Amino acid sequence: MHDLGIIGGQLYIESEFQRKNLFVKNGAISGISDGVEGCLEYYDASGKKIIPGLIDPHVHFALNVSGRTSADNFFSGSVSAAFGGVTTFIDFLDPVSKALDLPGALKRRKSAAKDSVVNYLFHATAANPKGETEKIAMEMKNLGLHTIKIFTTYEESGRRTYDTEIKEFLELSKKYGFMVLAHVENDDIVGMHPKQLVSNLPEARSEEAEITEALKLAAMVRETGGELYMVHTSSGRTVRELIKCFSGIVGNRFHIESCPHYFSFDDSKYENEDGYLYTMIPPLRDSRAVRLLKKYSNFVESIGTDHCPYMENEKARQWLDEIPMGIGSIEHSFVVMHSILGNKAIDKMSRCPAEIFGLYPWKGLLAVGSDADITIYDDNENYRIHGNHSACDYTVYEGFDVKVKIESTICGGEFVIRKGEFKRGNGKCLL
Repeated sequence: MHDLGIIGGQLYIESEFQRKNLFVKNGAISGISDGVEGCLEYYDASGKKIIPGLIDPHVHFALNVSGRTSADNFFSGSVSAAFGGVTTFIDFLDPVSKALDLPGALKRRKSAAKDSVVNYLFHATAANPKGETEKIAMEMKNLGLHTIKIFTTYEESGRRTYDTEIKEFLELSKKYGFMVLAHVENDDIVGMHPKQLVSNLPEARSEEAEITEALKLAAMVRETGGELYMVHTSSGRTVRELIKCFSGIVGNRFHIESCPHYFSFDDSKYENEDGYLYTMIPPLRDSRAVRLLKKYSNFVESIGTDHCPYMENEKARQWLDEIPMGIGSIEHSFVVMHSILGNKAIDKMSRCPAEIFGLYPWKGLLAVGSDADITIYDDNENYRIHGNHSACDYTVYEGFDVKVKIESTICGGEFVIRKGEFKRGNGKCLL
């Protein structure tokens, strides 16, 4: 006897939809068949699509930077995630320069995340770890951490990791079997200065800064045999240049992530009166860069939201140095990306991040034995985005026309969202 039967829908199996029924028992998928089997409970999914629970590999809940804390804590952020069909997210530990600080950083974030309603894990984060790279790598292994984020910029705040240590981390990633995540900007040509206007943001943190640094890091990956994941790639020009120069490692040892906002908006937003609402790093790019990102989207393996919203009154400032950088989008990420890329968005937001971050085959697919992390959506009519369940008081996707709507989200066999209503949630740390 199964616990739950999802009946009458179309299951996403091997990159295509098949009309089958799915059964759940003890938090795992216990059967997939054409027939109806015995269940304690049935869910009528007639006319709906059933896909693996979505994975967001890049969020910032309860992030504190420069005395400001992002609007969503782990409860409100995870509720918003669940309304968007996300069943697993990956957040970040506070940056550390020394290995001995890593256990405390993990303990603090695990404590903060205990109220999450969906599953989660963490990336370690380094900050100028001179002389500590191998010690950090060994401590990561002890703690069960398999990824570490580095910044190639933010020298002024002490977060930058320099080329010597980046190369060491890449060499160690091959030795110890972890992956380096990189915020990719050439700090030498970043031009953030006090009292710049919102409209100056694309020039201050230019495409050139992203492209030149991405090419340098790709060369390091090829030389060392290490593995790197480039977060929040903002421009199709960057993707094009990486393909042109490093086709042998892109999608293999050099992974490209982008975000829904870089597919959805261009830098003309910064000329508007409310342009401050769209401020993030890296910034939006010009319309041609957006078109190129869509053109080369097959080389973007993963979609992360970089979810880091702030309240509108915190963002409403004239000068860039007074504005907290970041926006929220986890709740609307899938419906937006599906409206842009169609079914290609599904693997980029489920199977691919599961494979990259070591969660596959337990997550990222619908198969007997896999975790019962399941997203059900309706694509029978067009919808218009209105509001969100985040603690943030605005969404940049307000009024956005989309082609799908999340109906239900199941995490570990339990409904977190059922037909548009929040039910319950007991997220687990996957470390």
